[in-house]
Amino acid sequence: MGPSCRVGSRCEHRGMATRRRTDPRAGREALDRWVAEPGAADRPTLATAVRWSLEELAERAPGHTVEVRVPPFGVTQCVHGPRHTRGTPPNVVETDAGTWLALVTGRTSWADAVGSATVAASGERADLSGVLPLVEP
Repeated sequence: MGPSCRVGSRCEHRGMATRRRTDPRAGREALDRWVAEPGAADRPTLATAVRWSLEELAERAPGHTVEVRVPPFGVTQCVHGPRHTRGTPPNVVETDAGTWLALVTGRTSWADAVGSATVAASGERADLSGVLPLVEP
């Protein structure tokens, strides 16, 4: 990530300012609550943690080549490369909230998640192993 890829600044990879909709502190707190007790996290905690982590991913790996979907909580585009603009993207990653947060925190490796089919990844560039985990386990 270059020096221009900061929140609120113009990003050469995206062509527009990186913006966050989730308060970073609230997002990290939600993720910490999930880490402490994954099975006890309520829906608002899951939603906040997922949305924050998707925004974090987009900031760390800016671009529009891969679409990451964590239904029903969020979606983002990331990874520098050819831009996708219409129809179904050629590079898609989709998973549930629990698996996504396990990947974000390093509790699950990319290879294990793909191997166990808890992550559906299609396309040449849909490998996020180089950017995950986003936080230390």
